[in-house]
Amino acid sequence: MAESEVTAEDISEVTRQLGRPARDILAIASRCVCGRPLVVKTKPRLENGTPFPTLYYLTQPAATAAVSTLEASGYMAELQELLAQDQAIAQQYLQAHQSYLAEREAIEVVEELTDFSAGGMPTRVKCLHALVGHSLAKGPGVNPIGDLALEALTWSPKVCKCV
Repeated sequence: MAESEVTAEDISEVTRQLGRPARDILAIASRCVCGRPLVVKTKPRLENGTPFPTLYYLTQPAATAAVSTLEASGYMAELQELLAQDQAIAQQYLQAHQSYLAEREAIEVVEELTDFSAGGMPTRVKCLHALVGHSLAKGPGVNPIGDLALEALTWSPKVCKCV
């Protein structure tokens, strides 16, 4: 999954997707099969000074709706249980957290975010949107919980649902 430069057209599309102005996007971390932004890579500190821990932000409306439905189904509790019972998954999740921190800190160190990544990593499953965004941005095998959530979705990154 190769990230790409952000264009003025991308900013307009993300603004449309979010229903509010896009903020502090560094790159498009993942694109829909049609080429529109799916996940953006965002600055660790927004221009207004606010710390922003979510380096990878899921923006495509069909994807975010599907993730919201999955969260509402109770799937996060299943993943939390898996994390508690499967030491290999827990270790991979810790590694995902560490690589997330390293990547974000290579952009900018934000003291308020020290040791805090996104989505509950490394010990909780808190936000599937952030975890799926991370999996879409980095590809399979980096974030095991994001990968499992992505597999469980009714939405697929292989089928365009942009409108």
